[in-house]
Amino acid sequence: MSVRLLSAEKERRPPFPVWRFSVADYHRLIEAGVLGENDRVELLEGWIVPKMTHNPLHDGVIQIVSQRLSGHLPAKWTIRIQSAITTTDSEPEPDIAIVRGDERTYLTRHPSAADIGLLIEVAESSLDQDRSVKSEIYARAGVANYWIVNLLDSQVEVLTHPALSGSAADYMSRRIFRGDELVPFVIDTVEAARIPVGELLP
Repeated sequence: MSVRLLSAEKERRPPFPVWRFSVADYHRLIEAGVLGENDRVELLEGWIVPKMTHNPLHDGVIQIVSQRLSGHLPAKWTIRIQSAITTTDSEPEPDIAIVRGDERTYLTRHPSAADIGLLIEVAESSLDQDRSVKSEIYARAGVANYWIVNLLDSQVEVLTHPALSGSAADYMSRRIFRGDELVPFVIDTVEAARIPVGELLP
């Protein structure tokens, strides 16, 4: 387990025992109406936490990226925007998820890691969280491909090869694409396209 992961986990722990929610607990809160669709929260590692606020730039880049990738989607894959996925201990809502199936596949459940080809977070104020907490959650779930569209540094960070080390998880490969470089758009181990970085940024 790396020092970085140990430090990040220690920072996320409260100084006293508290109740952590399971995914089933979280679903019951939603079903009971305690949490509604207007409550801007998500479940991360057992904690119900507020989601980052949106601004026009963030939302606009989500649209840019989803439109750019949609033309290269393999058959029987679809794009979901800011919709929940389910892991063992979390129910995050990534900015973009490319999942197996069509618009009717997830009417009774959220996608799990086995359904996911790529997750993307558009990061500005959320950059630290997307690089640490979200990265660890997605790696632990076994999500093979995770992108961070980093608006602060004008780059796309591509994380692949998730692995566990004890109770911690991380991506073994982290590549940064800038300028005129081409980002490999890989779904289910197949490269569907190479997208210029500039076409994924504002």
